[in-house]
Amino acid sequence: MTKIQLNTEDGSTGEQNSVTESQPRSSCPECDGDVIYDGEHGETTCEECGLVLEDASIDRGPEWRAFHGDEKAEKSRVGAPMTQLMHDKGLSTTIGWQNKDAYGHSVSGRKRARLHRLRIWDERFRTKDSQERNLKHALGEITRMASALDVPEPVCETAGAIYRRAVEQALLPGRSIEGMATAALYAAARQHTTPRPVSEFAEVSRVEKIRIQRAYRYLSRELGLQIEPADPLEYVPQFASTLNVSDEATRQAHDLLTTAKEQSVHSGKSPAGLAAAALYAATHLTNEQLTQETVSNAAHISTVTIRNRYQELLEVYAAEDGDL
Repeated sequence: MTKIQLNTEDGSTGEQNSVTESQPRSSCPECDGDVIYDGEHGETTCEECGLVLEDASIDRGPEWRAFHGDEKAEKSRVGAPMTQLMHDKGLSTTIGWQNKDAYGHSVSGRKRARLHRLRIWDERFRTKDSQERNLKHALGEITRMASALDVPEPVCETAGAIYRRAVEQALLPGRSIEGMATAALYAAARQHTTPRPVSEFAEVSRVEKIRIQRAYRYLSRELGLQIEPADPLEYVPQFASTLNVSDEATRQAHDLLTTAKEQSVHSGKSPAGLAAAALYAATHLTNEQLTQETVSNAAHISTVTIRNRYQELLEVYAAEDGDL
């Protein structure tokens, strides 16, 4: 609680206690439960007993509304958010490519040449050392591969953060920038439980599959990445979407893989191969009859692996049904 001095009529000063500014609570005063904020209704309530601590919270969002991207960009009074996909995190300014003044009029030839020189020097200052040039090249590669693979933006941000950590810990000397960038993107996909086969990354990368695998193991070991073994069930949605199979076949593939995991058949086997084999078996059980070659091309798994895993899954599933 702060004190405020007040001047009285006789010249003396008096002290008055000001009202303590309310601080956000972290626990409920009634049951000591967790306090949560409901932004939609502007209320702060207790998660345990439901006590409403505040029912007229201040909305700190924008006071305007926008109905499309251009309108939002026009009304926004702040710049773009920070991002891990730029070597300077998007905090630096850039000189636009248009040779126009503030009123939209074209500039003279002399000013156009000056702007060209300013752009060159601005680009040089933005990447003033080898570490920033390394980051710029690698993050550009990550963005390119993510676009080709249709990887979500949160995965790209995580990949940028992983690569930035590798640069800060001096893990890059003697290793390929493209290989480490691809490995960072692969590790980020694994961390977000949206894994892809390494062969998919090798198709859009400029390095071979074996170098991506070596770089991934190196990054995982040196950075201590907490990445759990991939679950075959995580591959089913993307394979099912690529193959355009029915919901019934997708559910059947889930059942096959769940049974295989209960019997520990998945241990030591490629999760992507098991997911592809489960979808192949499921389409035969639902009379959709996909060929092994079609599944192989969509999942980037060899037909031999699909054939072997498919037979194992059906045997385990049949044995489980027989026991039931």
